[in-house]
Amino acid sequence: MATLLMIGTAKGLFLARRDGAGQPWDVSVPQFPMTGVYAVGIDPRGEQPRLLAAVDSSHFGPSVAVSDDLGTSWREPDHAPVAFPADTDTSLTRVWAFAPGHEDGVVWAGTQPSALFKSTDGGQTFELVRSLWDHPHRTQWGAGFGGQAIHTILPHPADPDRVVVAMSTGGVYRTTDGGRSWSPGNVGIKAYFMPDPWPEFGQCVHKVARDPANPERLYAQNHHGVYRSDDDGATWTSIADGLPSDFGFAMVAHPHRGDTIWNFPLQADGRRYPVDYKCQVFRSQDAGKSWQSQSAGLPDEPFYPAVLRDAMCADNADPVGVYFGSRNGEVFASADEGDNWETVAAHLPDVLCVRAISL
Repeated sequence: MATLLMIGTAKGLFLARRDGAGQPWDVSVPQFPMTGVYAVGIDPRGEQPRLLAAVDSSHFGPSVAVSDDLGTSWREPDHAPVAFPADTDTSLTRVWAFAPGHEDGVVWAGTQPSALFKSTDGGQTFELVRSLWDHPHRTQWGAGFGGQAIHTILPHPADPDRVVVAMSTGGVYRTTDGGRSWSPGNVGIKAYFMPDPWPEFGQCVHKVARDPANPERLYAQNHHGVYRSDDDGATWTSIADGLPSDFGFAMVAHPHRGDTIWNFPLQADGRRYPVDYKCQVFRSQDAGKSWQSQSAGLPDEPFYPAVLRDAMCADNADPVGVYFGSRNGEVFASADEGDNWETVAAHLPDVLCVRAISL
């Protein structure tokens, strides 16, 4: 089975392809060269998967490009596809996340500053979700070290009225009425840096993943803290025991099998290096009750770069392929759910995001 891997970097988008497990990877030259690609997305619902890339040009500003031929060609509009209405007195810094919606043609986008946009034409044009933008908490949402952004969008697979988003900083917000109203969902997530460490909102959530086999179950990597929710984000409990650190950015859920997740721990917020300076992924197969290190095939020498929140992903194969990229431009892949790893590419620019699909 062939695999396509999208690799967004600080200096463009790279596409890696191979014909099957064990075959060599073919890595493209940079597309959209010298632009920051902070988000990539794959919408698999059409006859051919649609690729989306959030390109951030220092000269032309942020835009969204789409491809319907697996990256052979791209369409980029001559107008800004994601833009704040004039009455908001706000300009877009960049797009941080894409997520296919429940209905055909619907694609969600999360942005900096923290806002949610909705497309009904497959990601070619977007409209601001005013209900979240006008939320009374918005003026109190802060900015994390990487900026203020909605980076996680999780439509409920069985209920089009339910969507979970997460932002840094601000925390988790949920709608159960199709986006007409939103409520915070942070009970149990700690914000040690705030005067009240258990606030209603204001948490610096780094990434949230949904368990496809049990859609009510979510997993969160927080700014210090790893959590699970069994009620679609209403309440959370810690699952950090067994991990060498509770700080990190990535959280990935198995696309088919329940209770299986991957995480890449870092030492601490003030020491953003891998634990023990070792390149290792941690996997849980029991919803966070226990964790196992996975490092076979990864570098043995001291390893210092971090893995960002969207720089780890899984594909839709069986067994599942798992991928991650680092800030020193290395990309690694496992064709057996993390048991063994190989290098896809090295010496790329700073890897910001990865997404993969089996074809």
